[in-house]
Amino acid sequence: MSLHLISLFSAHPAKLINLLALLFACPGGWLLHATRRREQRALAHLAEQSERRAVDQPMLLLDVATLRMNRFFYRFGFACLALALLVSWISTRV
Repeated sequence: MSLHLISLFSAHPAKLINLLALLFACPGGWLLHATRRREQRALAHLAEQSERRAVDQPMLLLDVATLRMNRFFYRFGFACLALALLVSWISTRV
């Protein structure tokens, strides 16, 4: 089995490097999509709560931990996509 993989890599190195790029891009794109959906749901929930509150009550905002978590997931997702772009660019040079 390992001999087959070595011969496959020597025959088509750019395809395997592009496969690696795809393995970085898919989770990164999914993470960005999931984070955006989670953020939209949280904002919709806040808007719903804001409609039910009295006018003299303070404005409702997302808590700091949620904002920090969303920011981390956005950065990690974009880093995965940037890494996938870099690996794909490297595959064109092989």
